[in-house]
Amino acid sequence: MTEPGRPAEPGPDGLLRCPWAFSAPEQLPYHDEEWGRPVRDDRGVFERLCLEAFQSGLSWLTILRKRENFRAAFGGFDPAVVAGFGPDDVTRLLGDAGIIRNRAKITAAIGNARAALAVPGGLAALFWSYAEDPAAPPSAGPVTMAEVPAWTPASKALARVLRARGFSFTGPVTLYAAFQACGVVDDHLRDCVRRGAYRGQVAEISPGRQAGSAGESGGPEHPGS
Repeated sequence: MTEPGRPAEPGPDGLLRCPWAFSAPEQLPYHDEEWGRPVRDDRGVFERLCLEAFQSGLSWLTILRKRENFRAAFGGFDPAVVAGFGPDDVTRLLGDAGIIRNRAKITAAIGNARAALAVPGGLAALFWSYAEDPAAPPSAGPVTMAEVPAWTPASKALARVLRARGFSFTGPVTLYAAFQACGVVDDHLRDCVRRGAYRGQVAEISPGRQAGSAGESGGPEHPGS
């Protein structure tokens, strides 16, 4: 668990990073190479949505260490593949020690795959419709982890939309964590070397924001949790 009041800290190379990047060996490459990098395809967004849902009540490190097992068990998180899972697959998944064997989360992933296939324009396009306006001046960014919100009006609005479309385990906090992972928002700390690293890529794909950005701080489900 990363203390919420900690600012960016120097790594082995002397560069400042979000403090959760140093909480375990697996976290540093995830922080530097993946977290916040724009994910634009439906499969990639669906994977991150599923993994954030499985994380609920657990640490992200637990999920990260099991990620390859999840990918193998869930057909590479191809929504079309997962949507075809039936009772035998649920039984198989419940017996797979390499993943989180939670029946409610497993059945939610299957149901969400079916719902994702029915989203007009695709799941990724829907996610990115809640991104910041790329023409707006970039925000300075949070100084400490305590300033990173747990959810925002945008994630709350998307939660309502997804619920109406039949998704489950997609509340505002889970969705905001998925926003962070997919690069829809940039919550690298202000002094982190990765802050703003992908802004040019976001500008290429972001159609504009559906809702405001202010949310509730103090206790986000960041990867160091």
